[in-house]
Amino acid sequence: MHGRSFIAVSVAGGLALVYAVLVPVACVAEDVATAKQPATPTGAATPSPNAAVPSPSPANAAPPAAPAPPHAEAAAPPADPVIAGIRSKLADATLRKGADPADLAALEAFYAARSGPPVWVTPMGFSAKAQAAIDEIGKADDWGLSASAFQLPPTGTLPKTADEQASAEIKLQLAVLKYARFARGGRANPSSLSPLLDLNPPMRDPKTVLAEISVSPTPDAYLQSLHPKHEQFQNLRQALLKARGEDGAKKPASERDIQRIVINMERWRWMPEDLGKIYVQDNVPEYMLYVVKDGKTIHSDKIVVGLLKYATPIFSADMQTIVFNPEWTVPPTIVRENLLPNLRGGGWFGGGSVLREHGLRVKYNGRVVDAGSINWSSVNMGNIAFTQAPGPTNVLGKLKFVYPNKHMVYMHDTIKRGLFKPAMRAEGHNCIRMEKPSKLAEILLAEDKGWDTKKVQDLLDKGNDSPVNLDHPVPVHTTYFTAVADSDGKVTSFADVYGLDKKVASVVGKALPDSQQDVDDHVELEASATQVAKPKAKKDNVAGDIQGLFGD
Repeated sequence: MHGRSFIAVSVAGGLALVYAVLVPVACVAEDVATAKQPATPTGAATPSPNAAVPSPSPANAAPPAAPAPPHAEAAAPPADPVIAGIRSKLADATLRKGADPADLAALEAFYAARSGPPVWVTPMGFSAKAQAAIDEIGKADDWGLSASAFQLPPTGTLPKTADEQASAEIKLQLAVLKYARFARGGRANPSSLSPLLDLNPPMRDPKTVLAEISVSPTPDAYLQSLHPKHEQFQNLRQALLKARGEDGAKKPASERDIQRIVINMERWRWMPEDLGKIYVQDNVPEYMLYVVKDGKTIHSDKIVVGLLKYATPIFSADMQTIVFNPEWTVPPTIVRENLLPNLRGGGWFGGGSVLREHGLRVKYNGRVVDAGSINWSSVNMGNIAFTQAPGPTNVLGKLKFVYPNKHMVYMHDTIKRGLFKPAMRAEGHNCIRMEKPSKLAEILLAEDKGWDTKKVQDLLDKGNDSPVNLDHPVPVHTTYFTAVADSDGKVTSFADVYGLDKKVASVVGKALPDSQQDVDDHVELEASATQVAKPKAKKDNVAGDIQGLFGD
């Protein structure tokens, strides 16, 4: 407590008011800081000019203070005994075994900073919010997950001691974090299942999960919110409930049909949360392209994807450029497997006929050179490029859509119009060929630049390897969905052309048995791939192979 005593002293010849200031002694650290500049009490008398006053101290001088007692620095408040138990148990090697390292690190940071009570347990057992979280995790199968994957405290558990409560709190928190990770697509890294899956699931930082769910009034709703919000994911979930005989369905579907739904729900967990206001989707097993704007499909088109041997990779990238009447640069795989053996087989000057036949030019360090001047047996192929000028025989046709990526994949027109007649459209290398590329160009350039159809047509007629850069890049999502569902939960499935369903099934549930349709499709794809890759005894046949790749 701070105070001052004011003593009126009688002095001969008059009265003078003298202040005696008693400097307070700090009892705790905060009081010392406050006492450095005590406020002038309300109502204190103003000394007369002639009154005797002490000599002023320097402005920056601190008032004298009594030595602080040994206990002057306040001690940190003791931790809740349950929190203290949690901190201790998190260092236990037995508890840490099998837990995700990022989850453990998040728990350590969360409880090291927590001074209040536990999140889930009370002296009377689990709170109502804890029970809501436990119940929601127990319904994981309804969301395409597996409830058996989560170690939850037994129903009706009433941990009484601080040690029991600490164990129960940790167990539930680990289940919450694992659920959050699985809901966001973290059951497995997609690329570990297949190199074709170049995808990055939108994982939520476990520290963020702990911070958010600890203050959520409805932790069950919070856990539900971690699942994808894409319309197709929600449709597949409704289809799953029906397939299992729930949600009013008359009878359960086959285990294979249920598993296929779960597999494709998992693929949606790997997709970006925001697909884009307007985006392009190439769904490989469906052999279809879609343009979606504000959640509605505004255009669809047939596509041709790569053969099994040259499978089209699954990834997302932003389209940046549309090229009208593009020049074609022969991909490294075609150079290595088709062109180079023919050129080397012809010796120093031979083998050039295939280049002339298809109008291919040779560039050495970017400069056009005579193919006959190169010793193909010893040249450094890193300096060589083969290009085909724009024109009616150019394999890219009149349009190329560029979305830069490490796979060197793009979409383009084609001069092989017969490719779009079969239902199963897998042929050639991994770039995607489109039936109606000019329509896609019209849609995207109208959206991006306000161009009309005539302006696009003018460039198609007069452009010569003419790039048009988009002001607003458009996401392109190359996907691999073998099942889609409508708003009523009706499922349409497609053949597993690259055999990826089994790989996903290995992490989301039981092994997936082959259907006869998948077996037939794989036989056909493998036969086609073998035919493309089969070496020819005579070099004359190589030209036939290249012709098959280049045109009708």
